[in-house]
Amino acid sequence: MAFGRSGKTATLSCGAAAALLAICAPARADFQDCLGSLQAQAAAQGISAQTFRAATAGITYDEKVLELSQAQPEFKTPIWDYMAALVDEERVDDGKAAMRQHAQALANAEARYGVDRHTIAAVWGVESNFGKNLGKMPLVQSFATLICANHRRKEFFKGELMATLKIIERGDIDPSRLNGSWAGAFGQTQFMPTTYQRLAVDGDGDGRRDLVDSVPDAVASTANFLRVARWNNGQPWGYEVKVPRGFNAGAAGRKNKKAIAHWASLGVTRIDGRPLSGEGPAGILLPAGIDGPAFLVTKNFDALYSYNAAESYGLAIAVLSDRLRGRGGIQADWPTDDPPLSRAERRDLQARLTKRGFDVGEPDGKVGSKTRDAIKEVERSLGMPPTGRPGAKVLEALRRG
Repeated sequence: MAFGRSGKTATLSCGAAAALLAICAPARADFQDCLGSLQAQAAAQGISAQTFRAATAGITYDEKVLELSQAQPEFKTPIWDYMAALVDEERVDDGKAAMRQHAQALANAEARYGVDRHTIAAVWGVESNFGKNLGKMPLVQSFATLICANHRRKEFFKGELMATLKIIERGDIDPSRLNGSWAGAFGQTQFMPTTYQRLAVDGDGDGRRDLVDSVPDAVASTANFLRVARWNNGQPWGYEVKVPRGFNAGAAGRKNKKAIAHWASLGVTRIDGRPLSGEGPAGILLPAGIDGPAFLVTKNFDALYSYNAAESYGLAIAVLSDRLRGRGGIQADWPTDDPPLSRAERRDLQARLTKRGFDVGEPDGKVGSKTRDAIKEVERSLGMPPTGRPGAKVLEALRRG
């Protein structure tokens, strides 16, 4: 998500929680009055009454948005599960196909903004699965609900609403196509509206900046984002390394950059044992601790990180970009005796749970509360700790059963 993702969450609805009900009930009742005040604020920013009325016609107070905004993490996804779902063979194959189909758009973005096409495509793949998952929540309705419910980030969302209305007023994107996440990220590469205002560009030359239905616009805008984030096309994001026994994990960290010669002097090598190479400062990333894979990361990794402010997210883009180049994936083992599942394996797991009578919904590879609850029941029946995690052990047990 370009602001400038992930496991099960517990939802909290207006009807189920007294604390939230106290906020929701009056806000719902006053929704139209609130819209009226927002129209006055929009007018002060040069947004016409006609645009405001058209954009807000028929919208309602959306309690689902508030449920999602109030949700607290209940299950922390291990990094190995996160990576397995985002960088699997299916996504690599889909990415290579998308790169062939949109080769010219990616080449143009690379030439214009100095960001290589594989990195652009990796952001596209992680953010929306190459345009397959754009989000379904109407932006104007979501923002208006959050503002009128007096959300703690009300002023932030008000800025995003005004930016959305300006997109509509300018005619870049049809209002009916402005759908996204509950928090407002939208389009092929999931820009927030204010980020769109600053960094979206016209990649296909039609005079519009359409990140929803124009792949050239989306990939060019993503390249522009990374350019502004100081991506250097002459430098890699980093690479997998091997740290010596006794390496001080406290010296690691994306921000703790040192000369590559410094890390070499401590005994750090490439994963295959070859000497380190490259120029400029770099840090050592240990996403699963000292016993898991290690990576030397450059300032280019920081550019990836800035897209969504999460190291796991940045690593997914980085590794996917390497796979799209034809390179191998992560070589070192994750510190778990229960290997993670790809999306295809997760769909298989869900299908087998369904055959056993569990209601997990459509086998789509997305692991939500129903799937986790079913996994817990299977784990209990096998005498395993009921974690609800979709791992290889429970899948193999189902396959044997």
